[in-house]
Amino acid sequence: MATTNDLKNGMVLKLEGGQLWSVVEFQHVKPGKGGAFVRTKLKNVLSGKVVDKTFNAGTKVETATVDRRGMQFSYKDGADFVFMDTQTFDQLTISPETVGDAANYLLEGQECTVAIHEGNPLYIELPAAVELTIEYTEPGVQGDRSTGGTKPARLETGYEIGVPLFITTGEKIKVDTRTGEYLGRVNS
Repeated sequence: MATTNDLKNGMVLKLEGGQLWSVVEFQHVKPGKGGAFVRTKLKNVLSGKVVDKTFNAGTKVETATVDRRGMQFSYKDGADFVFMDTQTFDQLTISPETVGDAANYLLEGQECTVAIHEGNPLYIELPAAVELTIEYTEPGVQGDRSTGGTKPARLETGYEIGVPLFITTGEKIKVDTRTGEYLGRVNS
């Protein structure tokens, strides 16, 4: 248990029937009249929904222990994803629902962070950008290079994103894992 005076960004709270909420930001407010309160922005750990919530100062809140471990994606076992703990070398099987959109950017051997609460994986955190090879894209038409147009390209993970017209099959590019946007070429 903690009070709202102890809140920190990234802290995970257990509210409303055991739901886990991560503190995105908080602000202590002391108005001229009345009691102090804490204005927070909370993100649901499982659904990703963000809500604003206000607590009276000093209110007791239940905190949840979330273990964030460095893991490496090993392989896919049917629909499930198998990760290996980089410290203990233990294997952890995670459902596709928990992996979510991270699956679009996962390659075997890739490092990421897995958040675990009471033995259950909650979500996977990838680096902000990853380097992936283009498996296939249509060739750009000569003369198209001056326009800022994009074309679809299939990455080695099977995910499709929009890339500039000058990008060719086999090139390595940087992709933003939060938005799925093309960030640039990787010079090898």
